[in-house]
Amino acid sequence: MFCLKGAPVAPDIHVIILNLRKIYPDWREPIVTEIAQTRRDPYQVLISTIISLRTKDEVTRESSQRLFVLAATPEAMVRLSHDEIANAIYPAGFYKNKAHTIRDISREIIDKYDGTVPDDIDTLLTLKGVGRKTANLVVTKGYGKPGICVDTHVHRISNRIGYVSTKTPKDTEFALRDTLPSEYWIEYNDLLVAFGQNLCKPISPLCSQCPIHDQCMRIGVTTYR
Repeated sequence: MFCLKGAPVAPDIHVIILNLRKIYPDWREPIVTEIAQTRRDPYQVLISTIISLRTKDEVTRESSQRLFVLAATPEAMVRLSHDEIANAIYPAGFYKNKAHTIRDISREIIDKYDGTVPDDIDTLLTLKGVGRKTANLVVTKGYGKPGICVDTHVHRISNRIGYVSTKTPKDTEFALRDTLPSEYWIEYNDLLVAFGQNLCKPISPLCSQCPIHDQCMRIGVTTYR
Protein backbone atom coordinates (compact mmCIF):
# COMPACT_ATOMS: atom_id res chain seq x y z
CA MET A 1 0.00 0.00 0.00
CA PHE A 2 1.27 3.46 -0.87
CA CYS A 3 1.32 6.17 1.74
CA LEU A 4 -1.43 8.72 1.51
CA LYS A 5 -0.26 12.23 0.70
CA GLY A 6 -1.61 15.14 2.65
CA ALA A 7 -0.71 18.19 4.65
CA PRO A 8 2.02 17.30 7.16
CA VAL A 9 1.16 17.56 10.81
CA ALA A 10 3.91 18.86 13.07
CA PRO A 11 4.52 16.24 15.75
CA ASP A 12 3.62 16.98 19.36
CA ILE A 13 6.36 15.19 21.29
CA HIS A 14 4.28 15.18 24.49
CA VAL A 15 1.49 13.27 22.76
CA ILE A 16 4.00 10.93 21.13
CA ILE A 17 5.67 10.06 24.43
CA LEU A 18 2.32 9.59 26.18
CA ASN A 19 1.03 7.20 23.51
CA LEU A 20 4.25 5.21 23.31
CA ARG A 21 4.26 4.84 27.09
CA LYS A 22 0.81 3.24 26.89
CA ILE A 23 1.89 0.51 24.48
CA TYR A 24 5.47 0.04 25.69
CA PRO A 25 4.53 -2.54 28.38
CA ASP A 26 3.32 -4.84 25.57
CA TRP A 27 6.85 -5.03 24.15
CA ARG A 28 10.00 -6.65 25.50
CA GLU A 29 12.43 -4.11 26.86
CA PRO A 30 15.66 -3.40 24.94
CA ILE A 31 18.33 -5.78 26.15
CA VAL A 32 20.68 -3.25 27.76
CA THR A 33 17.77 -1.73 29.70
CA GLU A 34 16.80 -5.20 30.88
CA ILE A 35 20.35 -5.90 32.04
CA ALA A 36 20.62 -2.50 33.71
CA GLN A 37 17.43 -3.03 35.69
CA THR A 38 18.49 -6.54 36.70
CA ARG A 39 22.06 -5.79 37.68
CA ARG A 40 22.17 -2.00 38.29
CA ASP A 41 25.92 -1.92 37.73
CA PRO A 42 27.56 0.66 35.40
CA TYR A 43 30.39 -1.72 34.55
CA GLN A 44 28.02 -4.47 33.46
CA VAL A 45 25.93 -1.95 31.49
CA LEU A 46 29.13 -0.90 29.71
CA ILE A 47 30.24 -4.44 28.91
CA SER A 48 26.79 -5.63 27.81
CA THR A 49 26.50 -2.60 25.53
CA ILE A 50 29.81 -3.45 23.89
CA ILE A 51 28.61 -7.03 23.38
CA SER A 52 25.31 -5.76 21.93
CA LEU A 53 26.87 -3.87 19.02
CA ARG A 54 25.80 -5.52 15.75
CA THR A 55 24.34 -8.40 17.74
CA LYS A 56 20.76 -9.59 18.23
CA ASP A 57 19.21 -8.99 21.64
CA GLU A 58 18.83 -12.66 22.51
CA VAL A 59 22.48 -13.34 21.75
CA THR A 60 23.51 -10.31 23.80
CA ARG A 61 21.39 -11.51 26.72
CA GLU A 62 22.87 -15.01 26.75
CA SER A 63 26.43 -13.86 26.05
CA SER A 64 26.33 -11.29 28.84
CA GLN A 65 24.96 -13.81 31.31
CA ARG A 66 27.70 -16.33 30.50
CA LEU A 67 30.42 -13.71 30.79
CA PHE A 68 29.19 -12.20 34.07
CA VAL A 69 29.12 -15.64 35.67
CA LEU A 70 32.87 -15.75 35.02
CA ALA A 71 33.64 -12.09 35.73
CA ALA A 72 31.33 -9.31 36.87
CA THR A 73 33.96 -6.68 37.79
CA PRO A 74 36.95 -5.15 36.00
CA GLU A 75 39.31 -6.90 38.41
CA ALA A 76 37.82 -10.30 37.67
CA MET A 77 37.66 -9.62 33.93
CA VAL A 78 41.38 -8.94 33.53
CA ARG A 79 42.12 -12.28 35.18
CA LEU A 80 40.40 -14.00 32.26
CA SER A 81 42.29 -14.70 29.06
CA HIS A 82 41.20 -13.30 25.72
CA ASP A 83 40.02 -16.77 24.66
CA GLU A 84 37.96 -17.23 27.83
CA ILE A 85 36.13 -13.94 27.18
CA ALA A 86 35.70 -14.69 23.48
CA ASN A 87 34.29 -18.16 24.17
CA ALA A 88 31.85 -16.74 26.73
CA ILE A 89 30.40 -14.11 24.41
CA TYR A 90 30.33 -16.23 21.24
CA PRO A 91 28.37 -15.97 18.88
CA ALA A 92 28.11 -12.19 19.40
CA GLY A 93 29.18 -10.27 16.31
CA PHE A 94 32.96 -9.70 16.10
CA TYR A 95 33.33 -11.62 19.35
CA LYS A 96 37.11 -11.94 19.09
CA ASN A 97 37.59 -8.20 18.64
CA LYS A 98 35.10 -7.47 21.42
CA ALA A 99 37.01 -9.79 23.76
CA HIS A 100 40.12 -7.67 23.24
CA THR A 101 38.11 -4.49 23.78
CA ILE A 102 36.46 -5.79 26.97
CA ARG A 103 39.79 -6.81 28.46
CA ASP A 104 41.52 -3.54 27.47
CA ILE A 105 38.70 -1.39 28.82
CA SER A 106 38.66 -3.31 32.07
CA ARG A 107 42.39 -2.77 32.51
CA GLU A 108 42.04 0.94 31.73
CA ILE A 109 39.21 1.32 34.27
CA ILE A 110 41.41 -0.27 36.93
CA ASP A 111 44.56 1.69 36.08
CA LYS A 112 43.05 5.13 35.47
CA TYR A 113 39.80 5.17 37.46
CA ASP A 114 40.44 2.87 40.45
CA GLY A 115 38.05 0.25 39.10
CA THR A 116 35.07 2.62 38.79
CA VAL A 117 33.46 3.29 35.42
CA PRO A 118 33.46 7.04 34.64
CA ASP A 119 30.06 8.69 34.92
CA ASP A 120 30.42 11.40 32.27
CA ILE A 121 30.22 11.09 28.51
CA ASP A 122 33.45 12.90 27.63
CA THR A 123 35.56 10.64 29.85
CA LEU A 124 33.78 7.50 28.67
CA LEU A 125 34.55 8.45 25.08
CA THR A 126 38.27 8.22 25.84
CA LEU A 127 37.93 4.48 26.55
CA LYS A 128 38.84 2.14 23.71
CA GLY A 129 35.84 1.13 21.63
CA VAL A 130 33.35 3.43 23.37
CA GLY A 131 31.26 5.62 21.07
CA ARG A 132 28.51 8.09 21.84
CA LYS A 133 25.75 5.46 21.92
CA THR A 134 27.62 3.36 24.47
CA ALA A 135 28.65 6.37 26.55
CA ASN A 136 25.09 7.68 26.73
CA LEU A 137 23.73 4.26 27.71
CA VAL A 138 26.24 3.95 30.55
CA VAL A 139 25.42 7.44 31.83
CA THR A 140 21.65 6.97 31.63
CA LYS A 141 21.23 3.29 32.48
CA GLY A 142 24.25 2.86 34.71
CA TYR A 143 24.08 6.13 36.62
CA GLY A 144 20.57 7.49 36.00
CA LYS A 145 22.01 10.76 34.73
CA PRO A 146 20.61 12.75 31.78
CA GLY A 147 21.71 11.65 28.34
CA ILE A 148 20.25 10.83 24.94
CA CYS A 149 21.25 7.53 23.41
CA VAL A 150 20.78 7.48 19.64
CA ASP A 151 20.93 4.21 17.73
CA THR A 152 19.55 3.39 14.29
CA HIS A 153 15.97 3.18 15.59
CA VAL A 154 16.09 6.52 17.38
CA HIS A 155 17.76 8.21 14.40
CA ARG A 156 15.33 6.75 11.87
CA ILE A 157 12.12 7.35 13.81
CA SER A 158 12.99 10.84 15.03
CA ASN A 159 13.45 11.84 11.38
CA ARG A 160 10.49 9.81 10.11
CA ILE A 161 8.01 11.51 12.42
CA GLY A 162 9.46 14.89 11.49
CA TYR A 163 10.75 15.81 14.93
CA VAL A 164 14.30 16.37 13.65
CA SER A 165 15.91 16.62 10.23
CA THR A 166 19.39 15.13 10.44
CA LYS A 167 21.81 12.99 8.45
CA THR A 168 23.65 11.00 11.13
CA PRO A 169 22.94 9.57 14.60
CA LYS A 170 25.43 12.05 16.09
CA ASP A 171 23.56 14.94 14.46
CA THR A 172 20.31 13.49 15.80
CA GLU A 173 21.67 13.33 19.34
CA PHE A 174 22.63 17.00 19.35
CA ALA A 175 19.39 18.03 17.66
CA LEU A 176 17.44 16.17 20.35
CA ARG A 177 19.52 17.82 23.07
CA ASP A 178 18.27 21.15 21.71
CA THR A 179 14.61 20.20 21.20
CA LEU A 180 13.60 17.23 23.36
CA PRO A 181 12.30 18.20 26.84
CA SER A 182 14.81 17.00 29.42
CA GLU A 183 12.23 14.92 31.30
CA TYR A 184 12.09 12.55 28.31
CA TRP A 185 15.82 12.15 27.70
CA ILE A 186 16.43 8.89 29.56
CA GLU A 187 13.32 7.02 28.39
CA TYR A 188 13.37 8.25 24.78
CA ASN A 189 15.76 5.52 23.66
CA ASP A 190 13.77 2.72 25.30
CA LEU A 191 10.49 3.87 23.80
CA LEU A 192 11.81 4.33 20.27
CA VAL A 193 13.93 1.17 20.19
CA ALA A 194 10.98 -0.98 21.25
CA PHE A 195 8.72 0.92 18.85
CA GLY A 196 11.20 0.43 16.00
CA GLN A 197 11.63 -3.27 16.70
CA ASN A 198 7.91 -3.98 16.84
CA LEU A 199 6.00 -1.51 14.65
CA CYS A 200 8.01 1.31 13.09
CA LYS A 201 10.26 -0.96 11.07
CA PRO A 202 12.83 0.35 8.58
CA ILE A 203 10.93 -1.01 5.58
CA SER A 204 7.14 -1.12 5.30
CA PRO A 205 6.29 -0.03 8.87
CA LEU A 206 3.05 -1.19 10.46
CA CYS A 207 1.33 2.19 10.25
CA SER A 208 -2.15 0.64 10.55
CA GLN A 209 -1.27 -0.40 14.13
CA CYS A 210 0.68 2.72 15.05
CA PRO A 211 -0.32 4.56 18.25
CA ILE A 212 1.16 7.84 16.98
CA HIS A 213 0.01 7.80 13.33
CA ASP A 214 -1.81 11.13 13.76
CA GLN A 215 1.44 12.78 14.83
CA CYS A 216 3.76 11.17 12.28
CA MET A 217 4.78 12.98 9.08
CA ARG A 218 5.99 9.67 7.55
CA ILE A 219 9.06 11.32 6.05
CA GLY A 220 10.84 8.92 3.72
CA VAL A 221 8.09 6.27 3.95
CA THR A 222 6.89 5.09 0.55
CA THR A 223 4.93 2.00 1.56
CA TYR A 224 3.39 0.83 4.79
CA ARG A 225 1.15 -1.89 6.19
